[in-house]
Amino acid sequence: MPDEIRIGQTAIGPGHEPFIIAEMSGNHDGSLDKALAIVDMAAEAGAHAIKLQTYTADTITLDVDSPDFRLKDDHELWGGRRLYDLYEEAHTPWEWHQPIFDRAAERGLLAFSSPFDPTAVDFLESLDVPAYKIASSEIVDLPLVRRAAGCGKPIIISTGMASLGEINAAVEAARSTGNEQIVVLSCTTSYPADPRDSNLRGIPVMRDAFGTMIGLSDHTLGIGAAVAAVALGAVLVEKHVTTDRSSGGVDAAFSLEGPELAALVRETRTAWQAMGEPVIGARDAEAEGLRFRRSLYVTRDVTAGEPVGPDNVRSVRPALGLAPDLYSVVEGRPFRRDVARGTALSWDLV
Repeated sequence: MPDEIRIGQTAIGPGHEPFIIAEMSGNHDGSLDKALAIVDMAAEAGAHAIKLQTYTADTITLDVDSPDFRLKDDHELWGGRRLYDLYEEAHTPWEWHQPIFDRAAERGLLAFSSPFDPTAVDFLESLDVPAYKIASSEIVDLPLVRRAAGCGKPIIISTGMASLGEINAAVEAARSTGNEQIVVLSCTTSYPADPRDSNLRGIPVMRDAFGTMIGLSDHTLGIGAAVAAVALGAVLVEKHVTTDRSSGGVDAAFSLEGPELAALVRETRTAWQAMGEPVIGARDAEAEGLRFRRSLYVTRDVTAGEPVGPDNVRSVRPALGLAPDLYSVVEGRPFRRDVARGTALSWDLV
């Protein structure tokens, strides 16, 4: 596994703060102005990248009305809807990609997308995207994985619903093109996802199994799961975002608003910083604190010949005298000379 990979000029890896991707998905609600507002919001919140989804209803499904092409009635968000209608509503028009990418560049954001068929890869290549994301449902489309990975850019593979064998097949498909710039995303494909289904302890297992960096595509509410994932080694977090959850949108119910996205950036960075190194002991920042441990001090003026006892020596702060546990060794010994109150007890005094 490489120490880092780069999306554009931004390095990703264990030695770098978590890379935060703001997923627009269909939250633009069919408005380019809203799409551009989401880009602005993501930039202001401190995200590193904005991500789109590149498909049309015709490239992702068929215009057919049968049970095969409808969601179940009890689906929490999209019950009973035809796939074609849902994707027609949620897709990002291809002619919007360039203005969205331009706005992202103006705001200092990287911009890329998830292609859902070979024509989308070709289109995104014409826009010179810096990376590709394979969505969870497309992980079994190995020709698509090879097509995207063959472009020689970092490829991020989401693993919702996938078995170890399916994930391995996708990783090996990407590697077969000579591309080792792979990030595998832990993911639970339910909307919104219950945190209890996240199984984040699988992150180090996946890292060791596939020899890739691991991230999280998170559909839970809030940012707790993402912070926990970083503590377990995730180098990248993807979250759906919207400017206003109350205004609706196909993915709005489980998307972050601007202040929440800013909190995600801030708290995942804190989690990464807090991981530190696998060492135990005083840190450099604790040097002054070491002075204020306890030690034995003379608590009143004493004269030569007086024995050490609880009325003239006890354990107090700071830590410049003998260790507290040595009291039983020095108790009863006479002072060699007069000693002033507030003197750190040392061997030469008794």
